[in-house]
Amino acid sequence: MADPKKKDVTDLEAMLSSVGDAPPVDINALSDAADAEDAAQDRVQDAALLEEIETLRTERDDMRDRFMRALADAENMRKRADKDRREAESYGGTKLARDLLPVFDNLSRALAAASPEQRETDKALLEGVELTLRELTNIFNKHGITQIAPQKGDRFDPQLHQAMFEAPLPDTKAGEIIEVMAMGFMLHDRLLRPAQVGVSSNPG
Repeated sequence: MADPKKKDVTDLEAMLSSVGDAPPVDINALSDAADAEDAAQDRVQDAALLEEIETLRTERDDMRDRFMRALADAENMRKRADKDRREAESYGGTKLARDLLPVFDNLSRALAAASPEQRETDKALLEGVELTLRELTNIFNKHGITQIAPQKGDRFDPQLHQAMFEAPLPDTKAGEIIEVMAMGFMLHDRLLRPAQVGVSSNPG
């Protein structure tokens, strides 16, 4: 009967013999291969990180651009609102002021039409009209309403005057004011009503 231990020894000898026939393993080559694989993985990770950084940088620039645009829009809106507020303060009463101008005209005409006899007999009444006209003028000045008061002989200015008629009046030049029919008014720097005048058409 064969000895089982002897068989094991024979098998072990055969295994050792076969191992001895294989070429020796190069440990350095295995280490270099592992390092190369690690380096390749690092390069892949670095490329991914760089791509992510570039994406974040692009998003940052886009957000900064949007923020600056929103900031500029907000500043422009604030300036427009401030301008609208100032214009409302200065010119908000334009319609009311224009509606009061006929009152000024009528009071002025009433005083101009009073004869010397009426000034004696109706002195108190005319003084009341004068006080009313003076108070209205003070209110106009308080709110930035100023008169345009052309004189006869002044040059006609289409920016400030409205020609109601033309006449070839002797001893005048064409374009000269020959009659003032109604005062004009400015509201701050805006024309509220042009002065109504007559203009010479004399070619001489």
